[in-house]
Amino acid sequence: MIRSITQQKPEEELDQLLDGLGRIFVIGCGTCTTLTQTGGAPEVEKMAQRLSEKGKIITGHVVAPVACDNLTRDALAEYGDRMDQADVLLIMTCAFGVQNIARQLKKLVAPALDTLFMGQETSAGEFNESCTQCGTCILGETGGICPVTSCHKGLVNGPCGGTNDGKCEIDNNKECAWTLIYNRLKDLNRLDAMRKLRKPRNHQGELSPGKFKL
Repeated sequence: MIRSITQQKPEEELDQLLDGLGRIFVIGCGTCTTLTQTGGAPEVEKMAQRLSEKGKIITGHVVAPVACDNLTRDALAEYGDRMDQADVLLIMTCAFGVQNIARQLKKLVAPALDTLFMGQETSAGEFNESCTQCGTCILGETGGICPVTSCHKGLVNGPCGGTNDGKCEIDNNKECAWTLIYNRLKDLNRLDAMRKLRKPRNHQGELSPGKFKL
């Protein structure tokens, strides 16, 4: 399952965000940040305790079932009075959740986490980026392996000169994405796809800010 991968902001940055804001309500998320242990119940409680030790008044804390859901406001309704008492909502969710809560609750919000990428758990506790949502997908030509996310350099026309014995020159423990692509295409009898020269990658496949309408 694809998740938003996050990490906690440095303590110094959090202190700056909360400077002058004495009453805080902390909100986590029951999906992505619970899975990555950056905004689940234990992390929310630890954050509330740490802020309390710094002299902040914690009006309450809760883990929303799904912070980026359109029903977030309804899910948090029972905490309305405690949130109203707070100067700011400290959000321990991905950026989608922060924006969603700000829109629905119309309260000052502060993100406690940085959103890194959309990723998939590949082994216990390890998450790898699976898609940058670049808008220029070439998976059909690379055997279903994305070189943009699998290659440190994001190369779309084969391996660089630094690949060695199928390993990446930037990370010797990482398989070279284009070696993986070659082997996959070979198994599929589609090596001819690697002979196609692709134009330099469009780093802005979709106009920003993105918008899509059926």
